[in-house]
Amino acid sequence: MEEQDVIRQVKEGSEEAFRILVDNYKDKVYNLCYGYLKNEGDAEDLAQEVFVEVYRSIGRFRENAGLGTWIYRITVNKSLETLRRMKRQKRWAYMYSLFGMEDRLEAVHKDEVHPGVKLENQERATLLFSKIDDLPGKQKTAFLLHKIEGLSYTEIAGVMQTTVASVESLIHRAKVNLRKSLYQYYKSQQ
Repeated sequence: MEEQDVIRQVKEGSEEAFRILVDNYKDKVYNLCYGYLKNEGDAEDLAQEVFVEVYRSIGRFRENAGLGTWIYRITVNKSLETLRRMKRQKRWAYMYSLFGMEDRLEAVHKDEVHPGVKLENQERATLLFSKIDDLPGKQKTAFLLHKIEGLSYTEIAGVMQTTVASVESLIHRAKVNLRKSLYQYYKSQQ
């Protein structure tokens, strides 16, 4: 089924068309969520939230942008919202611990390794993902979309609602920052 047909049918309320849409994008959405959250369960939950949002707002989808670009934009926004919420929870967790109120603490997520990383590379992957997490927000988003999701600079510009030149600059700065932080890490390990 053509993408325009899927969009039209989803707008008309077709469950089968929505199932096709989810099947086409579920792995990409999950991987992007995981790239931000580093937790399989959280990434699965967030991916479901993304598709709920897609279903709710498909009527507002303007077809001048690609469907994939629109879904990625929703995924990035939801991922960033979730990270902000998690940071707030961590700040409150710290405050609760100061006042002996640990029973109110929610579980803090342990670092996990992306499922696509082989066992022998997990330590390096964990280090790399932690350094990616330290990147400024827009650099991190551009880098993840390009290197993890394989989007072109043009597609990333559409997702981030910016220019291709800005995307090129963000990815270049992300690489420079990663090179510096990884160099400092390995230098300190000697």
